[in-house]
Amino acid sequence: MTDERVLWVTGGGSGMGAASARAAAADGWTVVLSGRRVDRLEDVAAAVRADGGVADVLPVDASDPEAVAVARDTVLARHGRIDGLVLAAGLNTPRRRWDDQSFSEVRAVVDTNLTGVVAVVDAALPALRRSAGVVVVVSSYAGWSFQPGAGVAYSASKTALGSVVRTLNQQEAPHGVRATHLCPGDVATDFLDQRPSVPDAAARRVMLQAEDVARAVSFVLASPRSMRVDELVLSPVSQR
Repeated sequence: MTDERVLWVTGGGSGMGAASARAAAADGWTVVLSGRRVDRLEDVAAAVRADGGVADVLPVDASDPEAVAVARDTVLARHGRIDGLVLAAGLNTPRRRWDDQSFSEVRAVVDTNLTGVVAVVDAALPALRRSAGVVVVVSSYAGWSFQPGAGVAYSASKTALGSVVRTLNQQEAPHGVRATHLCPGDVATDFLDQRPSVPDAAARRVMLQAEDVARAVSFVLASPRSMRVDELVLSPVSQR
């Protein structure tokens, strides 16, 4: 019988996904890092290992369900189990309004933020049922409260994640599976570079940091199996 706990992290190459993976590894999880940029994933894995943790790199485009299914099989072949998911892959575009958006970009945002989450949960669910696993969906403040500047596609995709989490909790509770809709406000990561007006250094200093979100993720992952954190909203004091 192994004591290994396996956490599959999408968006694991940067920002909140990378910080959450490092924090989880420090808490004893084996982290499987997925994303599109292999070099970034390898950098995070190296940092985890340097800290004494265990990390595996598994590149995948989460918006491709067939690729996700293959990745799931690889995780199980390498580690034999999946105990948790942290779904942190995200996308936005500077063109966020009805009068300037591109439909191809709308589709890309929805495919990453919504379809990608559903694809990974769907693929991992049989393993999560066996382990009474935990799912952390990294959504957004815009998924909890309407934010005019977030954009048509981003707002719609992140708001929909609340329903994804609620249906998962309602239907999978008999298997012990539990999920959290995690809604961070402004976070000082590279994701801000996708805004129409990119925040400067002074603005970023009063935002949340990726490590703040990672602490919240660690709290959820460490919660007892009898407890579910349905929704968790984090915001800097400066949030408007």
